[in-house]
Amino acid sequence: MRPFSRTSRPVAPLKWRRGGAAVEERLVPEEAPVAIVHDGTTSAVLMATPADVEDLAIGFTLSEGIVDTLSDILEIEVVEVEQGIEARVWLARDPGQRLAARRRRMVGPTGCGLCGVDSLAEAVRPVATVGAGPLLRAEDLLTAMAAMAEAQAVGAATRAAHAAGYWRDGGLVAVREDVGRHNALDKLIGDLARQAVPADGVVLLTSRVSVEMVQKTAAYGAAMICAVSAPTALAIEVAEAAGITLVAVCRPDGFEVFAHPERLDLG
Repeated sequence: MRPFSRTSRPVAPLKWRRGGAAVEERLVPEEAPVAIVHDGTTSAVLMATPADVEDLAIGFTLSEGIVDTLSDILEIEVVEVEQGIEARVWLARDPGQRLAARRRRMVGPTGCGLCGVDSLAEAVRPVATVGAGPLLRAEDLLTAMAAMAEAQAVGAATRAAHAAGYWRDGGLVAVREDVGRHNALDKLIGDLARQAVPADGVVLLTSRVSVEMVQKTAAYGAAMICAVSAPTALAIEVAEAAGITLVAVCRPDGFEVFAHPERLDLG
């Protein structure tokens, strides 16, 4: 069985630079299939960095609206199998029944389980309006992003991993990394839920901001996102509707605010 406990591994590519070629060792991130299994049935298979898998399962279960609170998750078991990893999640009775009914609705005439009206509606599902959130100076966001960059161990070693972080009360609370940006955010949400961290901080992202990233942030309840890359048009619309301050294209010398600038002191 292939070991899935590593976040990265050494390889020896042939590296060319002007002047010649040579074999040099470097680290690349691990990537493995991770099945999120709810009550014995697989809900999703994610290609993910095989670390913090329990956080990933919790965050996915919360951010996808399968449960409303951490207490709805009764048990989690992370099991390595021949093909990858299974995160086996057992739910309380009510959310378990809701998920079972949702699965029955999604099995249409084509039998694909991913097509049809239910899947399209789920892709652009409405989000709850977030709370008041923090009031921050522009410099606070630059400090937060710099702190997350320093905490990206896998990213620093491989240059091939995304990160999601959480900044609250002037400090970096948590950072999670993964080859997938959605996975990194789900891992972060899972960790924050287990720590019972209040949703009055800032979600920090190394990626572009797609609509799913806004939906997951809204599900956690955070009122501000700050990202390195730009948002999509739909992500801006959903952030506006949810009341989320959306800051993106964040660099050491500044950033752009796409939604709800009222939480920022830009003077």
